[in-house]
Amino acid sequence: MKETNIKNAKTAVTITTALTFFAAGFEVIMAFMGSKPGMNIFDIASFAMANPNVYCLILILVNIILLPSAILLYRQNGISLKKEIAEKKTLGRDILFGLAALAASLMVSLGYAFVFAAGRTELAFVDTDTSVGTTVIKIIALVFVSGICKEIYFRGFAKRFAETVLGKTNALLLFNLMFAMLDWYNFGFSLIVGFIWIWAYKKSRHMISSMIAHGGTNLAGIIWLLVMSGVN
Repeated sequence: MKETNIKNAKTAVTITTALTFFAAGFEVIMAFMGSKPGMNIFDIASFAMANPNVYCLILILVNIILLPSAILLYRQNGISLKKEIAEKKTLGRDILFGLAALAASLMVSLGYAFVFAAGRTELAFVDTDTSVGTTVIKIIALVFVSGICKEIYFRGFAKRFAETVLGKTNALLLFNLMFAMLDWYNFGFSLIVGFIWIWAYKKSRHMISSMIAHGGTNLAGIIWLLVMSGVN
C-alpha cells in the first residue's frame, strides 16, 4: 500500500508540476517580450497576459491534455471523481461554503487591485479588449477550465494522493505553492486565495466549493473589466 501511495503522489506531483511550469514559462516569456526600459516589476508582470486570446487558448489546451491522466489516476484508485466534486445530499451546504469562500476572495481581490494600481506605471499593460470573442474565451478558460481543472490538480490531488505521503499540511502547502507559482505575475494573490479555497474544500469535503470560489473570482474579474470599460 505504501508503494502505491508513493506512486500516486509522484503521479499527482508530476501532472501538477507540468501544468505549473508550462503555464508559468509561457507567462514569463510574454512578460519579458513586453518589457521596455523604465518599467518596474509590476509593469513587466502585467504583460504576462498581454495576449489574452493566446494565453487562454494555451491554458485550455494544457489543462485538457492533462485531464485524462487525472481522471485515470482517480479511476485506478477506485475513487469517484464525480463524488469528489459534488454529492446531491450535501450540495446545498457545499454551495454555501463556496459562496462564502468567493466573498472572502473578492475582498482580497479589492485589496490587491489597489496594490497593483499603485505599483504600475503608464508603461504597464492594460487589458481593454472587451470584444465578444475574447470575453467568451476568457469565460471558458478562466471560469470553467481553470475553475474546474485547477481545483482537481491543486486541491483534489493534494488531499487524495499527496497527503498520505507528505502529510495533510505539507501536501496542501506544496500544491498551493505550485498554484501560486503558476500565477506568479499576481504577486501572491493566488497563494492567499488558494488558502481560502483550501478552507472551503476541507469544510465541505467536495471540490464544488472551491470550484465555485475559484471560477466565481475569475468571473468577477471579467465582469469588472467589462463594467469599467463601459464606464470609460
